[in-house]
Amino acid sequence: MYHTYLQEVIDTLHETGLMEIIHIGKKEPDFVQDIELASMDPEASILTTYELRLTRLIDILKTMQKRPSGIKAFLHPQLPEVKTIEKKQVSSLYKEIDDTLETIEDTIIKLNAQVEHLKEKETSIKQTLEQIEYLTSFDIPVETLGETTFTITKVGLTTEVKKLEDAIKNNDLISLSSQQHGTGKKTQWAALLLGHSSQKDTIEKLARDFLSEFDLSDLQGTPQEIQNSLHKEQKQLESEKKDIKKKLQTYASTQLSELLCLREQTYIARAKKEVSQNFAKTTSTYVIQGWVIEDNVEQLSMKLSKVAKEYHVLEAETPSPNPDHPPTYLKTPWWARGFRDLLEMFAAPRYNELNPTIIMGFFFILFFGFMLGDAGYGGILFILSLIGFFKFGKHSEMIKNWSFMGIWMGLTSIIVGILTYSIFGNLIHLFFYNDPPAPIYSFSLMGMTFPVDSLRDPLLILTAALLLGLLQLNVGLILGMIQSWKQKKYKELLTEKFCWVPMQIGGGLLIGKFIMGWTLSELSFYLSAVLVIIGLVLLLIASGPVGFFDITGYVGDWLSYARLLALGLATAGMALAFNIVSQLLGEMIPVIGIVITVLLLFIMHIVNLALSTLGAAVHSLRLQYVEFFNRFYEGGGTLFSPFKISRKYTQLKEKE
Repeated sequence: MYHTYLQEVIDTLHETGLMEIIHIGKKEPDFVQDIELASMDPEASILTTYELRLTRLIDILKTMQKRPSGIKAFLHPQLPEVKTIEKKQVSSLYKEIDDTLETIEDTIIKLNAQVEHLKEKETSIKQTLEQIEYLTSFDIPVETLGETTFTITKVGLTTEVKKLEDAIKNNDLISLSSQQHGTGKKTQWAALLLGHSSQKDTIEKLARDFLSEFDLSDLQGTPQEIQNSLHKEQKQLESEKKDIKKKLQTYASTQLSELLCLREQTYIARAKKEVSQNFAKTTSTYVIQGWVIEDNVEQLSMKLSKVAKEYHVLEAETPSPNPDHPPTYLKTPWWARGFRDLLEMFAAPRYNELNPTIIMGFFFILFFGFMLGDAGYGGILFILSLIGFFKFGKHSEMIKNWSFMGIWMGLTSIIVGILTYSIFGNLIHLFFYNDPPAPIYSFSLMGMTFPVDSLRDPLLILTAALLLGLLQLNVGLILGMIQSWKQKKYKELLTEKFCWVPMQIGGGLLIGKFIMGWTLSELSFYLSAVLVIIGLVLLLIASGPVGFFDITGYVGDWLSYARLLALGLATAGMALAFNIVSQLLGEMIPVIGIVITVLLLFIMHIVNLALSTLGAAVHSLRLQYVEFFNRFYEGGGTLFSPFKISRKYTQLKEKE
């Protein structure tokens, strides 16, 4: 690229966000031996200085800004003001910042310094008041404490008053007055040591050994008089501080938005100036290297052609995982962004590794609903997520993504709760009681009668949990085989991945015959044995004798899905216990029994909802990260991070 068009190209790359720029010297050290590395634009340091000055003012004013609090703040969060600006040269930005800072910088800093000074004085007064509080029982002028011509006085706190009394017991020239404060382990005494000046060394040693001495210099009057005076001074300082804060709050309401806007423009301009240190250059050209998504190469070429015309060359080639180590671009629909966050919490996929975001998200929600498994709790989660999505999602992309995920988590919990007749545990039985107890609804689905009582028939739930586990493990195996095929690791595909297919089929049939009493034909029996042998041989080729431990590991992973039953039973069991306890306590106090029952039910179910939701989320994630990912996923990649403008307080004025 010809050097004349450098700034236009940087602007284009920054605005489009199509390219992740990399340091050419670190990526191609041999290449830069023949040409010169570019340096950072010197204006970057000027912009950094401006940014720091603006940040200092912003930090001051943010602490003084009036904000709504409590429920009002939660329901109506304050949105940042977005200012429409025109694209400007850096010199114009400098002038705008200088004009703004010249008007308010010194004033705001001085006012803030005054506030800090008043806070220091308040702290000093507070410490003095704490000391004086201990001396109110000693009605003596404080200025008489210390050393005079004939006497020496020490005052402070001690926790060893008995030892102090014993130390002066035989000395008639020293007296001790003390007043107890506090009780138990917090007991301490305010002690006043008074002695003849000839006992100075003794009194000072006693003070060092037994007293936390008070510093009451420059104070005059009795402790009570000093207390009253300091309280008046406190009120005066608070009034002064309040007046200064009002002035700063005025600046916050009128100038903070402008300062945030200027800082964002400064940050964007600085990023453009700093990026040049990643380039290489010759006398008349610049070389820029980076990563571009394959589908965006043509778009990037068109954008560059508009600004650099024919004075640039764009070369693009497909990288190899090694040694290029390209970043990973996760193409994720908006509704799966929350799942992407969960994936990134574990590890970003490597380049050319399968993106498991959506499949992982599907199983995460399914297992979460299975473990929470209560229609009442699921309904609360569903409603809260709807509020978060529609009410607060417009303020935060993260809240929007996680709320959307919460909607589906709530729905699956409702469905499982309906299938297992769990609505706040057995709370529905308290209002719709039949003798003998029977569900108020029933229906048939795929030949099965619902609802199923998970507490009475846990074996059915365990069977469903293990079947779901087997399904996910095999999905992981299929993904592993697809990934090995794409990466041309055919031996790994056949020995490490495919070996589990015949082993599961054959092993499952043999287990059914010898343990569960299935009837197999002679052909099916021998075929099953052959499949197991084929799987074992392939596994031993891949791992050697250690492969036998892989079998126990696979079985262990499968049995881990029994936690779906355990967590579901824990939720239902705790809810059942809370319902019974609340009902019994309510019946014991007949006058206000209904109120107590309702109050206890509300508190206990909120606690159970919080604990069960957390447990279901953590254990569902554990199944994804350990059991599922162990079949195919490695991670350890770096996400594609384009050189791109990020705006929060500004937006460019559209061209007419």
